[in-house]
Amino acid sequence: MDRPRLAAIDIGTNSFHLIIVEVDTNTGKFNILGREKESVRLGSGSKDMKFLGEDAMNRGIEALKKFSSLAESAGAQVRAIATSAVREAVNQQEFIMRARVEAGIRVEVASGVEEARYIYLGILQSVPVFDKRILMIDIGGGSTEFLIGEGRDIHYDNSLKLGAIRLTERFFGDKDTDSKSVKACRAYISGFMASVTRQSAKHKYDIAVGSSGTILNIASMINLKRGGNVETRLNNFVFSKSELYEVVNEIVEAKSLKQKLKIPGLDPARADIITAGALLLEQIFKELKIKEMMISEYALREGIILDTIEKKFILKDEDHLGNLRYNSVMHVAENFRIEKEHSAHVTGLALKIFDLTKKLHKLGNIEREYLEAATILHEVGGFVSHSQHHRHSYYIIRNAEMLGFTENEKEIIANVARYHRKSHPKAKHADYVKLSAEDQLVIRKLAAILRVADGLDRSHTSSIKEIECTIVDKRIVFTLHGDEANIELEKWGAESKKQLFEEVFGVEVVFV
Repeated sequence: MDRPRLAAIDIGTNSFHLIIVEVDTNTGKFNILGREKESVRLGSGSKDMKFLGEDAMNRGIEALKKFSSLAESAGAQVRAIATSAVREAVNQQEFIMRARVEAGIRVEVASGVEEARYIYLGILQSVPVFDKRILMIDIGGGSTEFLIGEGRDIHYDNSLKLGAIRLTERFFGDKDTDSKSVKACRAYISGFMASVTRQSAKHKYDIAVGSSGTILNIASMINLKRGGNVETRLNNFVFSKSELYEVVNEIVEAKSLKQKLKIPGLDPARADIITAGALLLEQIFKELKIKEMMISEYALREGIILDTIEKKFILKDEDHLGNLRYNSVMHVAENFRIEKEHSAHVTGLALKIFDLTKKLHKLGNIEREYLEAATILHEVGGFVSHSQHHRHSYYIIRNAEMLGFTENEKEIIANVARYHRKSHPKAKHADYVKLSAEDQLVIRKLAAILRVADGLDRSHTSSIKEIECTIVDKRIVFTLHGDEANIELEKWGAESKKQLFEEVFGVEVVFV
């Protein structure tokens, strides 16, 4: 298909958003075919968002069913990314499983910094700032994302647990606004922002850009004060700090929900959380000394589309990870001082085996990326201790900030690295079993390849120079070429680690 269709779902703390697009695979550009929004309040009703309530989860699943139906009718492949509410919930797996079973949607969970990167990608396509250094601010229901970037270079990013719903439940609840709560909320935000305040002072920027519901609604209210139209598009709209402070004062002065609903331009669906959101934006302006802000109507969902296009259709080089992902993997590798020559050699062997056995594993470029990342980092746990270093590798990868990868992708990569030695994946391994059956199979296939590749450098001397492969019926023969002095040791190493490969692919493996 020349113009495939994609759908992105932003599973937010306050609202769920759907966008359906048509992609030009030659240019990487897309045309928007439709948008939908459902106010779900997934993060409501739980103390500090540690648990998804049953009512909230039911609302979320119903919204996903609707979005799935719309995407299916448009012939669009769906990618769904969950943010703060799901990210922090102890029962997130229940929601993820229900989404898959009841709505047919596979939910990926983004870390805070990865969420910021998606939003930044969307903003770069929305407003004319590609050649400027920008401070990006995106206020959500459960978290606020900050990023300082210039073009494709990200200089700083952070995600704070400050959001319109989270602050509302902490300081305002169902009661009317009072001065004591307002003062406490402002002080809390100011204290929470200390790290961002310090970093923003180090990284000078040209312009602040804001996105998503709270900021868009405040911009709409400012636009009406200027005499603008309710239907005016707000992309590239710029407002000053004095205009913001005037609107915030008006919101704070409206003590009751009934009074707030009378404010021109205020979204009725946001009226009960707008005070917290407005105070948050006000304090961000004060702490970071922002004079004016530009609005981007593109945010997370458009960023998801762009990230998917890059991964699915226009990977820069099929031989290795995209630049951003590769750089983030290498950053982790360098921080934990891996054995570079062994890592690079085993990675080359693993990717060669992957390419030679495509008709066996039937995996694609994305899984090849997972294999590359896992192989580069497979011995990173040795920084902690050689004993049980495969388990340490899992922990380090799983908890590393790796831009370009969702939490689910990091889980897959970490598990593949974890199984490069010792035990095969088992039902008693909690970090493996919690994944879907589909992801478990990907892990088993990639770990099988990694184990053989790692065995082929048993001596850590990069002795195997070339591999050839012949597959006949249920027998696969790997012909090894290299340094005769060590090739028998490498052959023995691979023989000792081939069992998982034989189990997963149902073949006999022979090395000659």
